[in-house]
Amino acid sequence: MLGAGGSAGQAWQVGVIAGLAEAGLDLTGAADLVIGTSSGSTTAVWVRSGVPAAELLAKVLAEPSGRRPSPPPQPTALFERMRAIGAAATSAADLQRAMGAFGLESDPLLGPEVAEQRRAMVAARLPRHDWPERPMILVALDAHTGEVVAFDRDSGVELVDAATAAIALPGGAPTHAINGKRYINGGVRSADNADLAAGYANVVVLTPFSERRGPLPDGQFEGLRRFPGTDLASQVEGLRARGSHVEVITPDAESRAAMGINQMDPATRIPSAQAGFTQGRREAGRLTFR
Repeated sequence: MLGAGGSAGQAWQVGVIAGLAEAGLDLTGAADLVIGTSSGSTTAVWVRSGVPAAELLAKVLAEPSGRRPSPPPQPTALFERMRAIGAAATSAADLQRAMGAFGLESDPLLGPEVAEQRRAMVAARLPRHDWPERPMILVALDAHTGEVVAFDRDSGVELVDAATAAIALPGGAPTHAINGKRYINGGVRSADNADLAAGYANVVVLTPFSERRGPLPDGQFEGLRRFPGTDLASQVEGLRARGSHVEVITPDAESRAAMGINQMDPATRIPSAQAGFTQGRREAGRLTFR
């Protein structure tokens, strides 16, 4: 399970996976199913690309590290709107429908050219554009109904479109159109969607923010209101009650410091990946499986 976490969280996940592999636990080859939510969907495609974990890490570390423009500002107004939607919601389903409606309402303001640019951006980031043979799910929500959609190779949807839908943050990016329907980020339902792994004997969750303690801005995407059953603790409890052995990896103190409080700041990617790699090597000795 690869949870939401923005640019910093995605780099951290790559670092952890490479660190685990360096220590002898290669999840890129061992995982029967990979599920990605929000930025974790990008990590999922990387993990299933057939590229060794060490090369995935090298790709992040090779990103330009010289002088950068100022980090993108925190979209305070967007966070406030999300917080208001969460406060007014009466259930998880109500929140998901309301967030879908917010996304559809925002589309005219963002314009069709932005949607085209985002799809092109996603395509450029992915190491492959065809679905992998081994099982992988990218999580999105139907913007019209709020229902969860688990895109996989049998969905009849191009991988680039599934990955673009999976990161379509309502109000911050256009909803993504696929076959006449529009979709939003699966992180609206849950930052991790760990419950979708029900039935698997062993589940490993790499969650950049679900258990984070620190100064994330109020209303930030990972700080959306979570109803019972959509938060990670509830989902892990449910998996364990059904017989799954669940291991959760969340950023340690060094990784949290590297990731900072602005998850979309590209300057955090290299330090986040480096810290994740160190943490991953250490975590390998802790993890147990059935």
